[in-house]
Amino acid sequence: MKLFLDTANLEEIRKVAAMGLLDGVTTNPTLVSREKGAFKDILRNICEVVPGPVNAEVVSTDTEGMLKEGHELAKIHPNIVVKIPMTRAGLVAVRKLSSEKIPTNVTLIFSPNQALLAAKAGASYVSPFLGRLDDISHVGMDLVRQIVAIFDNYEFETEVLAASLRNPVHIVEAALAGADISTLPAKVFDQMFDHPLTDIGLRKFLEDWEKVKQTI
Repeated sequence: MKLFLDTANLEEIRKVAAMGLLDGVTTNPTLVSREKGAFKDILRNICEVVPGPVNAEVVSTDTEGMLKEGHELAKIHPNIVVKIPMTRAGLVAVRKLSSEKIPTNVTLIFSPNQALLAAKAGASYVSPFLGRLDDISHVGMDLVRQIVAIFDNYEFETEVLAASLRNPVHIVEAALAGADISTLPAKVFDQMFDHPLTDIGLRKFLEDWEKVKQTI
């Protein structure tokens, strides 16, 4: 499973990219608004650091506006993926951009039907929002399982990008469910490294090594 970082913060991205573990980045207007600098400059700087796809979202709600923004975003860097909302107008834009070989990510997916329509429209990725479903007492990970099964049945090339992940357990569940990608905040990425038994074991090894050093 590929791991994307859900952030527009360049320092967070550089830190993870330096480990060689980063496959891509997802951004949205909220994340970009937290950073200093011009919108396109922020995206361009991220693309220079990230070896894979960098998702940038349109803010228009009509097809014409989405297409205009999508074309402008695609010009920033070859790694840009245009994020389009799951709406009727959005899927028309996805179909057009896809025909022009511009990669798209249909975001705000909350049902298998939505994912199916996005895949048929030619989306490169679909983003089911799992944490938000959990928040309203639905099992978000069930949605990933359903989408993966549908896409496998019909050999869609659209990748399933599990989004709105809140903790390391979500990552494991998404991987078990067959998601192609998980996108996660930097905090959750850091938590993936941690386990108390690892800390205890390392401390024990170092304590024992100190005893060995005394005999050298």
